[in-house]
Amino acid sequence: MGKIEILTKLKANRLVLVVRGESSEEALACSLASIEGGIKTIEVTYTNPFASEVIGQLAERFKEDSEVLIGAGTVLDDVTARQAILAGAQFIVGPNFNRAVALICHRYSIPYLPGCMTVNEVVTALESGVDMVKLFPGSTVGMSFIQAIKSPLPQVEVMVTGGVNEGNLTDWLAAGAQVLGIGGDFNRLASQGRFETITQRAAAYVKLTKDY
Repeated sequence: MGKIEILTKLKANRLVLVVRGESSEEALACSLASIEGGIKTIEVTYTNPFASEVIGQLAERFKEDSEVLIGAGTVLDDVTARQAILAGAQFIVGPNFNRAVALICHRYSIPYLPGCMTVNEVVTALESGVDMVKLFPGSTVGMSFIQAIKSPLPQVEVMVTGGVNEGNLTDWLAAGAQVLGIGGDFNRLASQGRFETITQRAAAYVKLTKDY
């Protein structure tokens, strides 16, 4: 799947499950339960040492399923980005913009979604080949920030993470977000072994986006 196809699928799926987990087994089970519920885009974060392992397992398992996207999150440098890409990551997400990460992603034709909080940061990212930026935490920057960015830069596409929930999900979409990252509640449920509940919650979130 090429870069444009991945970006198109990201926007079509709308929801990204940001997976952490206390172990590779927990992170994998959380991801699978979410996918079963209909959230087809998974972001495995590099806050844990087993991220590459989980990305590799998911990438292998769903390599024939064009509906599922597997990405890497909390990528802070180009070394980590390359590890993630070689493990099978189809997109890279970071809490900040890093030019070296942008370059390595461009080299491998992989979408890079860096965290940006000012118009200047967004412009710098765009000039480095970034197609979509991440606003984090959404609960802090607020929905009005999307319009504030899109007013001078209407071409910018936005993923919001942090503070997105069932109660405000459609509000974020209405505010102009293309993609929404969720994870807090799902990771808590995973730590409790409640994977059937994760599947149910995922289905509820997906229904909200389809009804929007």
